[in-house]
Amino acid sequence: MAFSCASGKNRPSGKHRKPGRFERTTARAAGVAALTATGVVGTLASPALAAEPAAEQTGLMPVVAVEDTIALQIDAQAAAQERAAAEAAARKQAAEEAARHLAAEKAKEEREAKERAAREAERKRLLSYVSPIAGSYVSTSYQSGGAVWSSGSHTGIDFHAASGTSVHAVGAGTVVEAGWGGAYGNNVVIKMNDGTYTQYGHLSSIGVSVGQTVTPGQQIGLSGATGNVTGAHLHFEARTTAEYGSDIDPVAYLRSHGVDI
Repeated sequence: MAFSCASGKNRPSGKHRKPGRFERTTARAAGVAALTATGVVGTLASPALAAEPAAEQTGLMPVVAVEDTIALQIDAQAAAQERAAAEAAARKQAAEEAARHLAAEKAKEEREAKERAAREAERKRLLSYVSPIAGSYVSTSYQSGGAVWSSGSHTGIDFHAASGTSVHAVGAGTVVEAGWGGAYGNNVVIKMNDGTYTQYGHLSSIGVSVGQTVTPGQQIGLSGATGNVTGAHLHFEARTTAEYGSDIDPVAYLRSHGVDI
C-alpha cells in the first residue's frame, strides 16, 4: 500500500504560494528605505508593519532614525544660511555706516577748511590798505611850499579828483571826527587799527559818523571843494595823533602798508 506525505499535502506551490513572514518584512522594509532615499518617507505607524519584528531583529537600518537625521541636517543648513545672511547684512550695514561717517568727516573737514580760509581772507583784508581815490594820482606833494597854506607848507598830499568822486578809508579803523574842519572844509578823521590817524578833507559830502568802524576800501564820503581850496580834489593826511601838526609823509605811509602810489 502506497502512502503520500502528509506534510506536503496542503502546502501551496508556484505562483499561488503565500509569501512567508520573513519575506514580507524584508520587502516592506526595502520599500520604505527606497522611499526615504528619494525624499518621500512614509509613516511607520501602520498596524501591519508594527506587528512585524523590530528592525534590529531583521538587521535593517531604522527608518525613523534616518528621517530624523535628514531633518536635523536640513535644519542645521537652514540655520547656517540664516547666520550667514545675518552676518552679511551686518557687514554691509557696518560698511555703509563707515562710509557715511567718512563722508561726514570729510564734509566737516572741507567746511572747516573753507571757514579757516574765509577767516584768513577777512583778516588779510582788514589788515590791507588801499588808495583813498581809486585810479587817481598825487597832484600836490607833501611839504610843498606856498602862501596858500597857513603853516607855510603842505601838511598832506592832494589826489586829483572831480567833485563827487568816491573817497575810501585807506584801512580799518574807527571814525573820530566827521564834520566841518575849518580850512579843511568837510572832513573825516579815522583812528587806524595800528594807532595812526588819517584825514580826508574838502569833501562835498560825508557818509560816516563818529564812533563808526570802517574797513579798507569802504566809502566814507565824496570829494569836493569845501574849505580853503582853489578847485575840487581830495586832501589826504597821515598823522601820529588826531591833532593838526602831527603829520607824517602820506606817500611813505601808504607805501609802507603796500599801497602802490
